[in-house]
Amino acid sequence: MSLNDIERHTLVQLELDKAHEAFEDIEVLASAGRWSGAANRMYYAVFHAVNALLIHDSHPVNTHRGSHAIFSMYYIKTGVLPAECGRLYNNLQTLREESDYNCVFNATEADIKEGIEPARKLISSIESLINEHKQ
Repeated sequence: MSLNDIERHTLVQLELDKAHEAFEDIEVLASAGRWSGAANRMYYAVFHAVNALLIHDSHPVNTHRGSHAIFSMYYIKTGVLPAECGRLYNNLQTLREESDYNCVFNATEADIKEGIEPARKLISSIESLINEHKQ
């Protein structure tokens, strides 16, 4: 899909809004001890931020795997973002999938607490990249 500048800017902002909303949900779920739900929202906060960056830079966004692959190819392997950002994104996806689809797995408080600050920093780094390269 080809987007004009206004459409691209609008989609980027909507993705960032989704990222922030999902991140706010983490606190609500964590305060209720709903760690698997918090894991889901943490992954989606990062996923939406990554999609905002991909859309901003005119990369296709179609699937979760595609998002991961393109993010890795253009931002991790090139050194735009450090390798730990790619590992974090992958780990959050695994945690979310286990929490959502494996009935015997439950995310823990430690899982959420160890991921929350790195996820916040990754989202912030992505927003900085977007702001540095406004089209």
